[in-house]
Amino acid sequence: MEASMEPMQIVLVVLALVGVWAVAELALTLRRTRDVVASLDKTVEQVNSTIEEARPVVAKLDGVVDELQPAVAQVEPLLKQATVAVEALSADLIEVNGVLRDVSAVSGAASSASNAVTELADAASGKVQRLLNRGHKAAAPKAVKPAPVHDDEPVAESSAQPAEVPAPEAVPQAEPRTYFTYNPGEETIDE
Repeated sequence: MEASMEPMQIVLVVLALVGVWAVAELALTLRRTRDVVASLDKTVEQVNSTIEEARPVVAKLDGVVDELQPAVAQVEPLLKQATVAVEALSADLIEVNGVLRDVSAVSGAASSASNAVTELADAASGKVQRLLNRGHKAAAPKAVKPAPVHDDEPVAESSAQPAEVPAPEAVPQAEPRTYFTYNPGEETIDE
């Protein structure tokens, strides 16, 4: 046998080695593909079981939606009725506001009339007191206090002049008070 090989034999050996390597790679690829397919089968089975579990829920939801259709049809008339009720309430509130304005005007007028009468009575009372003071110098007249006037009410002007308030007489000053304290430790009993 010849120790040297021809180039054609070398090529055939190389091709045989490449063929063995390709068959080994193909076997490994097929094995991995089989594992992937088995994993996909398990995943598909899980998805199918999930879908089977979801079907009754979907059927129930479909029934609920069918039951809600009549209720949904009634919502629009209810909304229209609510709108009409709100508009009626708004109109009533506007009327109440007008009535309250009228009541406010009437009470303001009554207050103004009451203030005018009070001022007239105060003026007349002041004149009577001045007449009495002239006759009786010893008696001290009492001051007449005018009725309070609120800032938001109109004040009726009267033609009567305000009553004159006499100057208060000098009040004698009282002596300062003295306080006595009691100490229980100093208590003495005479026998």
